[in-house]
Amino acid sequence: MNKQKQYTVDAFTDQVFAGNPAAVCILKEWLPDDVMAKIAMEKNYSETAFAVENPEHSYHLRWFTPGGEVKLCGHATLATGYVLLSILYPERTEVSFQTLSGTLKVSKNGDLLTMDFPAYSLKKVPVTDAMAEAIGGFRPVEAYMGDDLVCVMASEDQVRQAQPDDARILQLDGVCMHVTARGSSYDCVTRSFAPKCGVHEDPVCGRGHCHVVPYWADTLGKDELLAYQASPRGGELHCRREGDRVFLAGRAALFEEGTICF
Repeated sequence: MNKQKQYTVDAFTDQVFAGNPAAVCILKEWLPDDVMAKIAMEKNYSETAFAVENPEHSYHLRWFTPGGEVKLCGHATLATGYVLLSILYPERTEVSFQTLSGTLKVSKNGDLLTMDFPAYSLKKVPVTDAMAEAIGGFRPVEAYMGDDLVCVMASEDQVRQAQPDDARILQLDGVCMHVTARGSSYDCVTRSFAPKCGVHEDPVCGRGHCHVVPYWADTLGKDELLAYQASPRGGELHCRREGDRVFLAGRAALFEEGTICF
């Protein structure tokens, strides 16, 4: 029997039972891909992160959803940074990850963790009836495509009240679908849906904000944004756009520390 230490961390929140839970495994060496995929399916969170240390305290980092490996995940990167910088090596203030999306960094300032991520380039696309049907009846006022589909809604209420249809989302382009609007208490409010990755709704999506932050920075004419993910769990993100990078900052809370046996 193999045993592996595993942490469950709620990301983009300062308390458990909120934010976005991610499982984190810090490995001595890579497990077979099919084993990591099975662990992600067993945990059934939107993401499970696996990291292996390189020389000079950098790490290779990979993310698996219940539906398979993905190229970028924000909350699981934040969760991994929390495990390394707040639990295993609290004397450290920064960690670098080598990923399928290039080099990503997480830095620690008190209890706030900041991630340095790539910003997605967005191309405006026509709003379609299929989008409105997938969202649950509300029609976007604009739509954009990066790696994911971004649907800009007329109001925060439409974002909160949307009842997306997974089967219809599967027919749309893009890995995920994000619905977003200007917020009343926040600069923007967003929800994220990823049935193509085996996830109906992602509780707090860093990847999604790599799409929506560039849009709202341009629309609002400011590069620093306070964003809210309006899922049932909810989560707050401190965002900054710098050129082709997006800096996402948030807090994290340890929910579980245990051992996986397989």
